[in-house]
Amino acid sequence: MLLSTWAKPVLMLLCAVPALLLFLNAFTADLGPNPAEALIRQSGDLSIRALCYLLLLTPLRLLTGMPSLGRFRRILGLSVFFYALLHMLCYAWLDMGLEWEDIYLDVLKRPFIFVGFTALIFLSALALTSSNAVIRWMGLPKWRLLHRLVYVIAPLGVLHFYWMRASKQRFAEVILYGCILGALLLFRVVWLLKKPTSFKKS
Repeated sequence: MLLSTWAKPVLMLLCAVPALLLFLNAFTADLGPNPAEALIRQSGDLSIRALCYLLLLTPLRLLTGMPSLGRFRRILGLSVFFYALLHMLCYAWLDMGLEWEDIYLDVLKRPFIFVGFTALIFLSALALTSSNAVIRWMGLPKWRLLHRLVYVIAPLGVLHFYWMRASKQRFAEVILYGCILGALLLFRVVWLLKKPTSFKKS
């Protein structure tokens, strides 16, 4: 089954809509009594949701027998990076006033920020190596090995979210995203062990 040539532009638009709505709400002062906290929180939520969509792509591709779904991996992966970077920039600007020395000390002092920053570094590595030119330069086996970092990024994202919510004892969303990401990662591991040749392009 061939996907429409409009599929990629439509997916890019869908990935951009949450950011556009977030910026619109910010400019119209529609983020509640604490807009800075709302921007930080909502951008973080969007990044972990995008990660769920990214990891859902492989099960969909394998279970439906539609290898053409792999075309969307790069768009979804860059969306995860974009929202994670936006989350960090909102924190750095709105919470820390772009005081880089204070940010550096805060990263070292608070574990949940350190974990989130580590996940962002790993995401940056994946984003920077997402182009076809880099894949050819690295070689496919090394590129695939590097992009297994998603198995580390997902738990780090959930841990960051958990520690962030721990002070308010609000864990419902943490449990939800943790279960979703855990199930999606488990599927990949089980499928890899059962059908390694079918999983090579995941």
